[in-house]
Amino acid sequence: LRDGNQALIEPMSRETKKRLFRTLCSVGLKEIEIGFPSASETDFLTARDLIEQQLIPDDVTIMVLTQAREELIRRTVESLRGAPRGIVHVYNATAPVWRRVVFGLTIPEMIQLVAKQVGLVKQLTDVMPETRWGLEYSPEAFSMTELPVALEACNTAIRAWDAGPGRPIIINLPTTVENATPNTYADQIEWMSTRLERREHVVLSLHTHNDRGTGVAAAELGLLAGADRVEGCLFGNGERSGNVDLVN
Repeated sequence: LRDGNQALIEPMSRETKKRLFRTLCSVGLKEIEIGFPSASETDFLTARDLIEQQLIPDDVTIMVLTQAREELIRRTVESLRGAPRGIVHVYNATAPVWRRVVFGLTIPEMIQLVAKQVGLVKQLTDVMPETRWGLEYSPEAFSMTELPVALEACNTAIRAWDAGPGRPIIINLPTTVENATPNTYADQIEWMSTRLERREHVVLSLHTHNDRGTGVAAAELGLLAGADRVEGCLFGNGERSGNVDLVN
């Protein structure tokens, strides 16, 4: 429900998104990323519809995506106001070419950004205790990021969210561009899983793309390497390069 509109000539309407949401619930999915509210008014209003029309089953948690930018985070948290449960999924690019060319950030500056923006999510959600909040952090282009840098970014997010008993964090490690064989990704996952702080309070999540046609294999090997969760799309439809096929 989040990225699929980028691949459609005629993007989904609010009613279409709600119909698909009901379908995903009937399939049995329990965590559903419903949109990018700060980037799309349709996504923002869809989130409000699901909450205000009480369309979310008791055992389903909705999630929304945002870049690690203050104005976008504020809009995103607002989209979930009043939800019984909600996960805010925050991401920033961590790989060298993104840091150097796109953002012009040094590694310490990038780490400071993670601490500041995850801290903002905590600050905004702490004052809305009627919702059971969760956080997901993704170092975008993880598979092309130096492992020590990715680890520092993730541990910074874990600390900023103050993950602990009853307050888990999802650490999501994407192959934003699949540029190696699945065993390489699995090695990266194992390296991270054995070094993350507060590991018992971390849900280690996989987000594998399919540029090389091995998204499913990478997800399977990543689970064997220590991960707990997989993100994907039905039939692989959704992300630009094709996300892992959950049906498969």
